[in-house]
Amino acid sequence: MTTETILSSTRNQEQYHSQSQHWRELDEIRKSGMKNFRNIQVDESNILTWQGLIVPDNPPYDKGAFRIEIIFPAEYPFKPPKITFKTKIYHPNIDEKGQVCLPVISAENWKPATKTDQVIQSLIALVNDPQPEHPLRADLAEEYSKDRKKFFKNAEEFTKKHGEKRPVD
Repeated sequence: MTTETILSSTRNQEQYHSQSQHWRELDEIRKSGMKNFRNIQVDESNILTWQGLIVPDNPPYDKGAFRIEIIFPAEYPFKPPKITFKTKIYHPNIDEKGQVCLPVISAENWKPATKTDQVIQSLIALVNDPQPEHPLRADLAEEYSKDRKKFFKNAEEFTKKHGEKRPVD
């Protein structure tokens, strides 16, 4: 066996292990009946990209749902997934492009033992409870901190206008 053959075989085993881990985690999430992450879609040919709906419980986001995309790098679980909001959201920690400031998936905080459901729970907690001290949108963080009533009104109107329809139980 050549070194190249061994490396190729090792890469294939790592890919297989990574893919089977994704399927396992996806299966666990679907079976758990998580109410705040629904309608999970995965392309059978690309297990590294998931889409689903974040369904917040708390005002002002409880008037809609938000489609997110989770992209897992080939090096997962050694590198964190990337989460992007595909539905616009009025939130200090999520920018206009849908990028999220979520500490659990930052390069410096990521731990390979972290499971996808923990990442999703952290994301839901952030949506339900904005962190204005770590903003991606300073204007919304300021509004949230200085005039919570106005922020809630604006966020609720924005959610009604741009949010996805909430799934029915």
